[in-house]
Amino acid sequence: MNSWYAVNTKTHCEAMACVSLERHGVEVFLPMLRERKAHRGKCGPTTSPLFPRYLFAKFDVSSQLRAVRYARGVTNIVTFGSGPSMVDESIIHSIRSRLTEGVIELSEDRFSPGQVVRIQEGPFCGVEAVFERKLDGTSRAVLLLKAISFQARVILESRSVANM
Repeated sequence: MNSWYAVNTKTHCEAMACVSLERHGVEVFLPMLRERKAHRGKCGPTTSPLFPRYLFAKFDVSSQLRAVRYARGVTNIVTFGSGPSMVDESIIHSIRSRLTEGVIELSEDRFSPGQVVRIQEGPFCGVEAVFERKLDGTSRAVLLLKAISFQARVILESRSVANM
């Protein structure tokens, strides 16, 4: 029975892994993200994997596990316990529903100054902060952290921040 699995790839080899897996008859889903980034002094749109070094593959573990594990560009299959961990079909549908022309686009103005946001990853994961401003030419944001006795300013990737 075919199920979805998360596949870990070598650095910057997601596209190569997709091609290799498709040659083995595996259905592959590599969600892409389009955002504006500074590159060599110029700011322009770039497209990169939504989950760097990961893609989703739908295959039958009993007959295709070895082919997937040793496909070109693949490092391993995400496992929990003794075997590969299945990804629920609803997660794949949820990501696909957010795609526009095959990519997810982040809005330039996702947050407004003074808006309360929650940090989604890293050492400040779960902490509430106040959005101050977006740094020009990058996908980074300046946030104000509030604690009982102090205020601190941090700079994080915008994708690490979510609306409250």
